[in-house]
Amino acid sequence: MRLATINVNGVRAAWRKGMAGWLTATEADIVTLQEVRAPDAVVREVLAETGFHVAHTESVQKGRNGVAVLTRAEPKDVRPHCADAYFDDSGRWIEVDVALDDGSLLTVVSAYVHSGGVGTPQQDDKMRFLGRMLERMAAIGSDADHGVVTGDFNVGHTERDIRNWKGNRGKAGFLPEERAILDRAAAEVGWVDVHRALSGDVDGPYTWWSMRGQAFDNDTGWRIDYQFATPELAAAATSARVDRAASWGERWSDHAPLVIDYSL
Repeated sequence: MRLATINVNGVRAAWRKGMAGWLTATEADIVTLQEVRAPDAVVREVLAETGFHVAHTESVQKGRNGVAVLTRAEPKDVRPHCADAYFDDSGRWIEVDVALDDGSLLTVVSAYVHSGGVGTPQQDDKMRFLGRMLERMAAIGSDADHGVVTGDFNVGHTERDIRNWKGNRGKAGFLPEERAILDRAAAEVGWVDVHRALSGDVDGPYTWWSMRGQAFDNDTGWRIDYQFATPELAAAATSARVDRAASWGERWSDHAPLVIDYSL
């Protein structure tokens, strides 16, 4: 099973710039999207010829957020919300249940955590959302045979995850309380950061670079896109890669897809 996750930074623009070719070439079984930023009818029109079943939830804020899960097999269930009604219309969380060939149930989540800002209400919301994410991970681990929460968390977990980590101390995205949530996902909930587990103790591999300056060319990036999986699913992961564009001009998002293969 190949699972890819990518913040598309607007599905219509990404599709025009090259997402379509990537989606065909990557041959994924499941693809999760964040920051879709389009009405449901438009999303379905854009993706109509891909052969995927599309589960999507949009934000009440026009042109903001939006997450989706694309599956080759028709989902058994779709839930466009997390464990908090406060976020139900935010377009930040969707989960689907997919039956695997062996009859087991896989729950796949596409989540978009906004960037926040120190000392702002947006940061309070971010921490609340991250807390609810932990609660849902625990519940999914109890209810499904396998679970994976994917997406743009807008948090660099460790110093290995941000090239300029020293310059980002005290800033949203690298705050101790944000990073502690990902610590707890492993220590308390028992889930695994699959990309890090496969990549080892190395810088990156990064999944986001600013569109400004020379950040992309110099690989001054952040690893903020994740696949956190239940232990058995994580143990089945065989390879991970970041589909980084060959050049700045060939990018179709400021993120790059994170693609992981699982032997199931």
